[in-house]
Amino acid sequence: MTDFQRALHSLRVWDTALPSFDPAGAPPEPLPLFHDWFTAAVAAGQTEPHTLSLATVDENGRPDVRTVMLHDADARGWHFASHATSAKGRQLAARPEAALGFYWPVQGRQVRVRGHVSTATPEEAYEDLHARSTGALAAALVGRQSEVLDSPQALADASARAWHRAETEPDAAAPTWTLYLVEPAEVEFFQGDEHRRHLRLRYRRTDHGWTRELLWP
Repeated sequence: MTDFQRALHSLRVWDTALPSFDPAGAPPEPLPLFHDWFTAAVAAGQTEPHTLSLATVDENGRPDVRTVMLHDADARGWHFASHATSAKGRQLAARPEAALGFYWPVQGRQVRVRGHVSTATPEEAYEDLHARSTGALAAALVGRQSEVLDSPQALADASARAWHRAETEPDAAAPTWTLYLVEPAEVEFFQGDEHRRHLRLRYRRTDHGWTRELLWP
């Protein structure tokens, strides 16, 4: 057995007390339950609960995934942002569908979201970017996301110029910065159980509203 295999096999999953979840008491729509679970994850000390896996598909039908940050979740959908010229931006322009995955191991919980992706207005994207930190603005001003990088020094130089601009022009715009909205067609809530009797509650959007159903783990 290799060091990797020994390390892998030594790990335990959810070796702590996990919260209970009664699907019968879940709200008729998924958003309030997401808000509840998110705030519970924050209160429980989950590290970076606002990070999520974003899955898209490229022009050849090949799946792609990366970690991004949640910017909001409201009646319009789950919000995240990126450059329209990035790999994810180009993929979403061609195939505006995405899947999101949240994992909060401190409570043994996952949330999965699938749906159509639209873009907010440029004004909303601007407001979203400028509500964040100077570092976030500087990173956006660097741009060129997903392009081939010649060297780490080229990044350092571009970043230094972007930081200077962000600090001296706090209202500077990043033209390709885009706020994306995932309008959910399905939202699944997964509550882990130490005896592997995991609970999965799926919401599906229909012509008549939301349908709730339990899934085998």
